[in-house]
Amino acid sequence: MSFWWFRTAPPVVEDALDEDLPKLAEIHAKSFAHDWDAEELARLKAQPGVSVSVARRASPYGTRNPLGFLILRQAADEAEVITIAVDPRYRGRGIARKLMKDGMFRLYGDRCASLFLEVDAANEPALQLYKALGFRQVGERKGYYRSGDGDGTALVMRVDLRKSLAP
Repeated sequence: MSFWWFRTAPPVVEDALDEDLPKLAEIHAKSFAHDWDAEELARLKAQPGVSVSVARRASPYGTRNPLGFLILRQAADEAEVITIAVDPRYRGRGIARKLMKDGMFRLYGDRCASLFLEVDAANEPALQLYKALGFRQVGERKGYYRSGDGDGTALVMRVDLRKSLAP
């Protein structure tokens, strides 16, 4: 018997639970040189305007462990991506795209006008994703990242949610 549908179902994105935070901290540690522990994530999650989304396998028979997560902070009609991370074992499967699209639609529904983020200029996969989602570079910060493949330049990017998501 083949279970091809089990492996190909897209992930489900939902609000992160407090019990997810230790696993999210593990994913963050695998993704960035400066990692955040579960307590730091809990403090961030508790701040006004902050939302934490998690991607999980869609199957009711699969694990409920997070595959990746996104943290957004909204103030008035603007928002920023605080961080996005996908477990290295699951990268390249569209999980970051799913998280970002879900976050963008939520913000659009909350009448948010624009979303900002910072990304390492040397992170080509992330840059491709953000450009495909409609983000455009609006600035840069030299030496922002201390570790990475490039010179540490952070690109500041922005998407107008009203233009990119409007029907």
